[in-house]
Amino acid sequence: MILLNDPRTRRRRLGVGAVAAGLLSALLTAGPAVATPDPGDAPATSKEVSKSARAEVRDAIEDGEIPGQDQVVHSDNIEHLANIPKDALPGTNSDLAFQGRYAFAGNYDGFRIFDISNPKKPKTVAQVLCPGSQNDISVSGDLLFLSTDSSRSDSSCNSTTQPATEKSSWEGMKVFDISDKRNPKYVAAVETACGSHTHTLVPERKNVYIYVSSYSPNAAYPDCQPPHDGISVIKVPRKAPERAAVVDFPVLFPGEGPDGGGNPGGPTNPGVSKTTGCHDITVLPSKDLAAGACMGDGILFSIEDPERPKVIDRVQDNVNFAFWHSATFNQGANKVVFTDELGGGGAATCNAEIGPNRGADGIYDIVGRGDHRKLVFRSYFKIPRHQADTENCVAHNGSLIPVKGKDIMVQAWYQGGVSVWEFTDSSRPKEIAYFERGPLSTEAISTGGSWSAYYYNGYIYSNDMAKGFDVLKLSDRRTDPAKRVHLRELNTQTQPDYFD
Repeated sequence: MILLNDPRTRRRRLGVGAVAAGLLSALLTAGPAVATPDPGDAPATSKEVSKSARAEVRDAIEDGEIPGQDQVVHSDNIEHLANIPKDALPGTNSDLAFQGRYAFAGNYDGFRIFDISNPKKPKTVAQVLCPGSQNDISVSGDLLFLSTDSSRSDSSCNSTTQPATEKSSWEGMKVFDISDKRNPKYVAAVETACGSHTHTLVPERKNVYIYVSSYSPNAAYPDCQPPHDGISVIKVPRKAPERAAVVDFPVLFPGEGPDGGGNPGGPTNPGVSKTTGCHDITVLPSKDLAAGACMGDGILFSIEDPERPKVIDRVQDNVNFAFWHSATFNQGANKVVFTDELGGGGAATCNAEIGPNRGADGIYDIVGRGDHRKLVFRSYFKIPRHQADTENCVAHNGSLIPVKGKDIMVQAWYQGGVSVWEFTDSSRPKEIAYFERGPLSTEAISTGGSWSAYYYNGYIYSNDMAKGFDVLKLSDRRTDPAKRVHLRELNTQTQPDYFD
């Protein structure tokens, strides 16, 4: 294991000479970025890069500017405690959720439950085969929720791939009973328009509401017709989850015509995704607030009535944002961090050509009160280490690290690794810790790296798409107070009030 404590050398070479053939021009001019990788039942494919790019990667490794292939490096305030490779589920690892001493890890082939009572030695409790990308995952009480965003022959865990053009195809939400962690039971399924790419829980005592994010309608898809300019709201009775059902489809982007009222994308806004739904929503139930990352738009809305969310403000960034991917509130509910998933998570965008403002985080202050609140842009944040042109790297899923009076979060950057950064000063964000591996390949872009990196009860947990489940320990005077905060449950898109 190697420590790289000075990332400044990483800025000198990478991406200055050669880029993957045609990649840069494609990212800048070819149109909307796609969403997160969605290979369905097929493994992710590698993308060849130019001979000069391959030579540049090899030279950078030899000169010590980037870590060697698969080599683990980190700042001196992070310790790598454990890695659990993939096992019975060979698909792409995706999101994470937590409850008590358990971590729940999504995978395109199902989900895995870990006992993390000893973070140095996580143990597998169960592995459930239930294919259907992305298998975005969350938990509440005795229920586990799983998103399916690939067209299936039916709603069962034995389903097979089937074209979305067939009316009988199924996509949507699955519900499991996890009262016995060693033996989860599938109890309900709810079909939703355009499937469920991600979902967000709004838990109440008797019911759990689910906001389902999905997008990319097509006139040829019977169950995913344009305009798809809203979200599905599912109500799940805790004592009768088999009665789960869609109760509303609030339109977030009202507008006339077949395209609705969201960002039109290109050619009006070249390189920007057309808004045809939302990619991800984060709710802050203690403040009755939600933030939506919706392809070409970022929105702030009220969830005072969870069945009828109401948009308060809407922003666009048609200069530097290609695909609004996810959102994170600060604890004070006066800031939102939006991420831009330039290149859809499958491209090398952490280099000199792309620069510091694209494929980055956008930090917005929330100013005003009530329904008059506005999102005001302050700055961008991007990891300060250039990555190889064979590494898919862009801003992805993260969570707050609960420190009173500070705004600090940990975040996944695919093969850019895991970054801990502070945005207490919205205009001057800075990285304070990092962990990463060297490139999966020096010959081609092979999809991998950290999909989700979250802080939970004193440790950072990362679900690496290719390498498995990682546990990190962060030791830093700026973040050590967070170790005193313990949660009974964490779904990052349902942000808790850490200090209540």
